[in-house]
Amino acid sequence: MASMNEKDYYAILEVSKDATSDEIRKAFQQKARKLHPDVNKEPDAEERFKEVSEAYAVLSDDDKRRRYDAMRSGAPFASGGYGGYSSYGGSTTTSSDPFGGFPFGWGTPFGTTSRRTTYTRSRGYQPKAGANVEYDLTISDETAKKGGRRGITYQHYATCEHCHGDGSVESAQPVTCPTCNGTGRMTVDLTSVFGFGVMEVTCPECEGAGRVVANPCEACGGSGRVLSASEVVIDIPPESHDGDEVRIAGAGNAGTNGEASGDFVCKIGVPSEQVSYAQARGFHSIGFAVPVLLVCLLTQTLGGFMGFFLAVMVIMGVIELFQGGSLTGHTSRWWKNALGYFLGGFTQGVYIAFFFAMLELLWSCTITGFKR
Repeated sequence: MASMNEKDYYAILEVSKDATSDEIRKAFQQKARKLHPDVNKEPDAEERFKEVSEAYAVLSDDDKRRRYDAMRSGAPFASGGYGGYSSYGGSTTTSSDPFGGFPFGWGTPFGTTSRRTTYTRSRGYQPKAGANVEYDLTISDETAKKGGRRGITYQHYATCEHCHGDGSVESAQPVTCPTCNGTGRMTVDLTSVFGFGVMEVTCPECEGAGRVVANPCEACGGSGRVLSASEVVIDIPPESHDGDEVRIAGAGNAGTNGEASGDFVCKIGVPSEQVSYAQARGFHSIGFAVPVLLVCLLTQTLGGFMGFFLAVMVIMGVIELFQGGSLTGHTSRWWKNALGYFLGGFTQGVYIAFFFAMLELLWSCTITGFKR
């Protein structure tokens, strides 16, 4: 949902910025009648109706309209004690990975990918712990055996140095949202339009949080974090294997409004230990067929469509095993990974086999009851 100052409520209602209360009310009435879900059956009618109602809820109230106009113009609020902030309500930054160079002397890491990140933030106070940053690093067999070091440059959200993560330079304490009075919701009275009815919408200023950051930091827009680049040195331990992880605590994305940061998680990839996609499907298919086949043999129901289905699964699984590459010369870790795919299919097959066994038992009991 776009923040309050990112929406042009005047354009939504198709009125001028100098429109009177009567003009705003009449414009809303016309649009609401056309977009009401009971009348308009277009897929986006309900969403557009809510947007129009949200615009009316703000512009029909003098205080809310005054605050909205102040946000749109970048001027300080006339009331509420929030102070001035030129990009009040947040900012949007789009950035592609500009870090083509590598600051360390060990060369560029394998598996480096560029990322495009869009950052949108309102001034709603919504403290949340930062997410982990996951990075895939492919290494050679020699490095996996002997260990080594890799330098990695990555993008993530870092704690804002300007406000030290609080989101506000002057006050670390959030204040009650002046638009919704802390409820996180706004009520739109539709009585003047339809004769009855009240509709609730999410508060566009705090985005449902009920609290907002006072005097939002200009650097981070009130979130307490900014998009940045960092470098870490990963120590790859000897005898590493495909799927191992190296974790650096606190080096992930910073949390919003002073919450804890996530971790940087480097996932090790060793190509010689990786099962190809086709072979993984083959092991999975064969594993799935085994328990179903056993149940069919025990219940003497192997035949017809079920027999044909299991035969096709096994044949296709075997074909994929050989099409995906050689089955010889692999390490014990490769076979361990292959066993994992087989057991994954086997587990699913057990559930299906149990279902068939219950059906067979229920059918047998029904037939026996009829014979009696």
